[in-house]
Amino acid sequence: MLEVKNVKRSFKSGDVTVNAVDDVSFKVPEGQFASIIGKSGSGKSTLLSLLGALDKPSSGSIEVDGKDIAKMHDHALISYRCQKIGFVFQSYNLVPNLTALENVILPMEFAGLGKKERLERGKKLLAQVGLTEDQMDRKPGKLSGGQQQRVSIARALANKPKVILADEPTGNLDSQTGKMVFDLLHDLARSENTTIITVTHDLSIAGKTDRTFQLIDGKLTEYKK
Repeated sequence: MLEVKNVKRSFKSGDVTVNAVDDVSFKVPEGQFASIIGKSGSGKSTLLSLLGALDKPSSGSIEVDGKDIAKMHDHALISYRCQKIGFVFQSYNLVPNLTALENVILPMEFAGLGKKERLERGKKLLAQVGLTEDQMDRKPGKLSGGQQQRVSIARALANKPKVILADEPTGNLDSQTGKMVFDLLHDLARSENTTIITVTHDLSIAGKTDRTFQLIDGKLTEYKK
């Protein structure tokens, strides 16, 4: 369960206080796929950074499995990001000189898993997102955009996270491939019992998630389909 309570994130811009995230509260249970829509500057990226413990709220709480990450010290936050959170980015963010399989097993190496277990899980995850054995041995430059995003999703699942945060995961993909990636995320939410939250500007895709939230000037409301 991810539970956000009265979260605010404020910044100073000269003499003006900007509330990028303004008193946001919501819950997303395990295995649910939720999307957040909003225009540029609405606070989506700031909220995602807060959920991923890349930034701390000015006030409020963010609880994952009953633990408030807003109160964690830096060392605990590093562990939280490694073990509880998976990130999927618009630009994939794969290591270019590593193969698809090596990219996926890298987070498991940081988490201390043994070599045999890393390899077995890495291959299983890549097969699960639709890569062939031949493609697993290719470096990102030899894969299509859709294939790279599939590798990114497999990497996000590497350490069996409670929450996956996806920032415009279809932004660099054509509409057909983007739909395939969203369908894949939806299936993984169910099969892995993982909470998935994606930020997107594409309402046609966001409308197909279990729940859709809308962010306007830092204020979050549930979008009625």
